[in-house]
Amino acid sequence: MALGAERAIVLRNVMTHGLKLTCVGLVAGLAAALVLTRLMETLLFEVRPNDPATLAGVAALMTAVAGAASLVPALRATRVDPIVALKDE
Repeated sequence: MALGAERAIVLRNVMTHGLKLTCVGLVAGLAAALVLTRLMETLLFEVRPNDPATLAGVAALMTAVAGAASLVPALRATRVDPIVALKDE
């Protein structure tokens, strides 16, 4: 913001960064889940090892939680006084 960025742009950049990390984690987690559910198949009760609804539900829940967790620092970043931020650097 000290260099002329709008609050909305700062908010979008912080949220985008957080959600990109979430997407990387989701891809890695889903890949691991597809591989490891074969090992845990006997432990699952009334759920197929590769149940698409379960995997999609967990992915949606994790995305929502990560979005909410990214929102807090994003809002904090929009409230930083540019003069104070420049003085600290």
